[in-house]
Amino acid sequence: MLTKSEEEIMNLLWEVGEPLASSEIVSKSVNRTWRKSYINLLINSLLNKQMIEVVGVKQMTKNYARTFQPTMSKYAYSVKRIFSQKGFKEENIPDLFAEIIANTENPQILEKMQSQLDERKRELASDKNNRDSYSA
Repeated sequence: MLTKSEEEIMNLLWEVGEPLASSEIVSKSVNRTWRKSYINLLINSLLNKQMIEVVGVKQMTKNYARTFQPTMSKYAYSVKRIFSQKGFKEENIPDLFAEIIANTENPQILEKMQSQLDERKRELASDKNNRDSYSA
C-alpha cells in the first residue's frame, strides 16, 4: 500500500479537493515528515501505484507544472486497505459492517446506509437478471 509520506500527500490532496502542482503540495505540507527534495520521487511512486493522475498543467511563475489529483476517494482507499489486509475475506464484511453500525449514533446516517444497501441489492438483482436473459 502507501508509505507514511505518500499517505501525507494523499491526505493533503483529499483535504484540499482540487488538483495541485508538486510545488503546491510542498508548500501546503507544513507538518511533513519527508524532505521537500523527495517530492518528485513521491509523486512518481503515487503515479505508479495509480493513486494520483495528471489532470492538467498550471503556470507557476516562469514555468509550467503538471497538476495532480487522487484517482479514488479517501473512503475507497480505506476500503481497499481493509480488503488487502492479509487474511481478510469477503465473509468478514458482515462483521465489519456490524462494527460500523454499532459505532453509528445518528439515525439519519443509518437510514442512508440502509438506502444504499437496498440500492446495491437492486443493482445486483438487475445484473443477475441481465446475465440470465443473455444466457437463455
